[in-house]
Amino acid sequence: MSKIVSNKSNLQVLYEDNHIIIVNKRAGDIVQGDKTGDRPLSDVVKGYIKEKYNKPGNVYLGVVHRLDRPTTGLVIFAKTSKALPRLNKLFLSKDIKKTYWAIVKNTPSKPEGTLINWLKKNPKNNKSTAYTKEVKDSKKAVLHYKSLKTLDNYYLLEINLETGRHHQIRSQLSNIGCPIKGDLKYGFDRSNKDASIHLHARYIEFIHPVKKELINISAPLPKDAIWDACSP
Repeated sequence: MSKIVSNKSNLQVLYEDNHIIIVNKRAGDIVQGDKTGDRPLSDVVKGYIKEKYNKPGNVYLGVVHRLDRPTTGLVIFAKTSKALPRLNKLFLSKDIKKTYWAIVKNTPSKPEGTLINWLKKNPKNNKSTAYTKEVKDSKKAVLHYKSLKTLDNYYLLEINLETGRHHQIRSQLSNIGCPIKGDLKYGFDRSNKDASIHLHARYIEFIHPVKKELINISAPLPKDAIWDACSP
């Protein structure tokens, strides 16, 4: 499934039913409110639901997972209190398959492989450091990558996560000398003009927690020349 259900200027809805809604997050949007005070994507989605269904009062919306602010792609929200704990359980049990695309500066030494690190988060600079061995307060991080395409100056990788750690993809790819385009924090030499990074939550697949149907969603790529070169 990749049909766009709704594509307003500030919200691209990729899937919606009575229980869940899946949107394609733009770079710069925060999924949930934080200390910046900026309007989060969760509020934008609530506004969309309120307007579409002419709902009086407050709209229920459960935040299931997050994407980093400069990252784009698929975000799932729960529309009912019944769906939220079931979706949370799917994430905890790793029964949701998430696939990311990343445009990186250098090609990995092998065209495909598995990265295993221990990540330690530093709250002061909001950054995670990847270690080859376990250190105090670190968490094990595992991802699988595959080279998909060689571009003029960059490389397109496909990433599948086994774990969901803070800045996991960004930190682990940087650790092998493959920083993501625009990711100044993790070693790329310059930022993107719009403060985005070229990391996109591309596919998601899971069994619907209420309907028990297979849901398979693909998020359209952001519009820029480099992402355009990656289109199938």
